[in-house]
Amino acid sequence: MRVRIDRLGHRGDGIAEGPVYVPGALPGEEVEGDLDGDRIEAPRILSRSADRTEPPCPNYATCGGCALMHASDPFVGRWKVGIVRQALEARGLPAPIRGIATSPPQSRRRATFSGRRTKSGVIVGFHGRRSDTISRIGGCRVLVPQILAAMPVLERLTDAAASRKGDVALVVTHGRDGLDVAIRGGAELGRDTLARLARIAADAGLARLSLDGETVAQDRPPAQRFGGVRAVPTPGAFLQATEQGQSALLACVSRALGPAGRVVDLFAGCGTFALPVSRRAEVHAVEGDAAMTEALVAAWRGGRGHRPLTATTRDLFRDPLAAAELSGFDAAIIDPPRAGAAAQTAEIAASGIGTVAAISCNPVTFARDAERLVDAGFALDWVRVVDQFRWSPHVELAAAFSRGEKVAP
Repeated sequence: MRVRIDRLGHRGDGIAEGPVYVPGALPGEEVEGDLDGDRIEAPRILSRSADRTEPPCPNYATCGGCALMHASDPFVGRWKVGIVRQALEARGLPAPIRGIATSPPQSRRRATFSGRRTKSGVIVGFHGRRSDTISRIGGCRVLVPQILAAMPVLERLTDAAASRKGDVALVVTHGRDGLDVAIRGGAELGRDTLARLARIAADAGLARLSLDGETVAQDRPPAQRFGGVRAVPTPGAFLQATEQGQSALLACVSRALGPAGRVVDLFAGCGTFALPVSRRAEVHAVEGDAAMTEALVAAWRGGRGHRPLTATTRDLFRDPLAAAELSGFDAAIIDPPRAGAAAQTAEIAASGIGTVAAISCNPVTFARDAERLVDAGFALDWVRVVDQFRWSPHVELAAAFSRGEKVAP
């Protein structure tokens, strides 16, 4: 079958009339191949787009970690900006987009690998596209070199922790104090195996090794810095994927908050935004995970020159801060998961808050929540796209909302 690609879908596949989905194809290209359902899995490119480039990674054909390495950087940037613009326009919202901040190659400091024991040995890597096969990642162009160098260690850990019945997940985070490795989904382990894992960690010089949230070995606290503030995240805790991306998001949050003196940080995590913002404003941080809340408070107590910071553990999906609770603050930071925060946004809209700094990893749910704020009298002042997941379809953004007059709760 021969088709011409009209556009890219949100997962990075080329889309032709039908629709027919063609991975690895770009708009304007003619391709042919065998149609399997609504997909051409192994297309032959008959006419090449000027935006096509040679993938610099030797694993690109088999690894599922990247989907757009065959496209030029300017093209990918325009495409990701276009996804955000399309999501906003679908809600009838303006799209005042201030460009895109893209992290450089080999800057990803956090990744989740799959590890598996087989009859022939151990394999650690990323799953292939639409496949249960695990692909090794030697020569990866996304990860920081320190993580790549640790692959033999991850194989040893997998050999010790995995059963023959299922994979383990290895969440690996690189920081200035070394590697922090969190294993999830391992077999039920006895004392001897736990001791073996601890020896592997010690031999490799890991900062910390944990298993299903429990620390197995720690040589030194695996600290991260949030705007210059030192914090020790909990094992496997969420962290912005690159330092460059984190810096770009923090700069956006600071610009959006302006001179706000009292700030509430919703979905605060371990303090990515709350800790640096507390250097100049009073902050109340709200996070659903108690261990993350404790890590945030401990980091604030260990800092110097901070304004007052308080923190609460609360499930903001089931129990959002009510409008009356929010009305004592000048501004809000909100950084929800992919599902967005419809209930919490409704309370912000009904509150007296006049400024919102929003972070999102899903343009569609962001646009939904943005519409609620705009309907309540907020203006969407600007949006900046932040690409921490280079060569992937993943899109993140930061945005600023404001309204001239406070609304009585």
